[in-house]
Amino acid sequence: MIKYWFTALIILLNSATASAEELDIVIVGLFAGQAVLEVNDKQHLLKVGNTTPEGVKLIAANSREAVLEVNGKRQTYFLGDHIGSHYTAAPEQPKVSLWPTNGMYQTTGTVNGYSVDFLVDTGASTIALNAATANRLGIDYYRGQKIGIRTASGKDVGYRVELDYVQLEEIKLYNIPAVVIDGPEPSTALLGMSFLGQLDLQHNGERLDLQQKY
Repeated sequence: MIKYWFTALIILLNSATASAEELDIVIVGLFAGQAVLEVNDKQHLLKVGNTTPEGVKLIAANSREAVLEVNGKRQTYFLGDHIGSHYTAAPEQPKVSLWPTNGMYQTTGTVNGYSVDFLVDTGASTIALNAATANRLGIDYYRGQKIGIRTASGKDVGYRVELDYVQLEEIKLYNIPAVVIDGPEPSTALLGMSFLGQLDLQHNGERLDLQQKY
C-alpha cells in the first residue's frame, strides 16, 4: 500500500504514433533506484532497468526524480512536476558513435577551443597530453602539481592540470582533469576516464557509442 505522504507526479503521455496505446502514468513514489508507477490505473514497483507490461522503462531514480523511457524516448521527471498531455519532450542527450581503426578508437575533439586528435583509452585514468600539445593549447602546465609518470618508454615527469572544457561533437564537459607529460609522448592525446567516466559507453558490435549522461 502506498502511503499517503508520497507526492504524486501526474504525467500524461500520448504515443508518438496513432497505433500506439495512450498511456496515463502517475509516479506515486520515488526511492533510490526504485519507483512506484501507476500506468493506466495499474500499479507497478519498478527497479532501475525494469519495464512495465505497457512498455514504460525505469532508467534511473532517486528520492527526487526519475528518468523514464516511453516509446523509445527518455525524459526526466521531478517529484511535484505536473505535465499535461501536450508537452515538449526533453531532448535526447548528445551521442557520438565511433568505429575502430586497426582495433583502436580515434576521434577529433576540441580542448579549450583548439582541435585535438584523441585516442580513446579506457585504461587511462585521465586525459593525457604531451608537452607540444599543451603548449599549442596555451596550457601553463609547469604551474600544475608535478608527478611521476610511467610510460611505455620508461619514466617521465607529468603535471596535473585542469582543462576548461573538452568537446566531442555535441558532447561538451567542463573542468576536466588532465595530465601533461613533459616530453613527446603520448604522440596522440589519450582520452581517458576523467572525460569518458562522465559518459555512458556502450559497444554495439564494433561501434562504440558515447552518450552524455542525464
